[in-house]
Amino acid sequence: MIRNFLYLLFFCSLILACKSPEARKPVKQSSGTFIEESVERNKKIYEAEKQEILKVMENRPENSYLASDSGFWYYYNSKDSTATTKPDFGDKITFTYNIKELDGTVVLSEEENGLQVYKVDQSNQDLISGIRDGVKLMKPGETVTFLFPSYKAYGYYGIQNKLGANTPVQSTITLKSIEQIQEN
Repeated sequence: MIRNFLYLLFFCSLILACKSPEARKPVKQSSGTFIEESVERNKKIYEAEKQEILKVMENRPENSYLASDSGFWYYYNSKDSTATTKPDFGDKITFTYNIKELDGTVVLSEEENGLQVYKVDQSNQDLISGIRDGVKLMKPGETVTFLFPSYKAYGYYGIQNKLGANTPVQSTITLKSIEQIQEN
């Protein structure tokens, strides 16, 4: 009798052990509305900044503005039509730049920033993405003024005690030199 009971217990435990695992249900379900709301909020911010930048361009018709593929606008203060090289991946460049609000208020001067040495697309340097993209459009000796929406500049964080969050900026960059790196 005990033997039969042990066989039955063993057989039942064998059957229960072969049961496939069940997926656990999440404790809290998220519908993704936060991300959707964030996307909508960022689209509205970008549109407002774009209108602000377009108004600045409209008020300065003496400049011939160009739109970049990266989402910012720029014009040449001085253009070198004889130079042919532009910075490429891995090239070492030197340049100076400033950061101003769209109304011209200086946020960071060239003197504060100093001479920048940057290895294109390889340096972990603390440069905003707009500057990293902008220098690739320049030739040595050129000076270009860029108008960056906040997502290409300092974005949500701004610069503590100098520039507020989600503020579009302008930056005048002078590319001093390009040292091309030879690939093996």
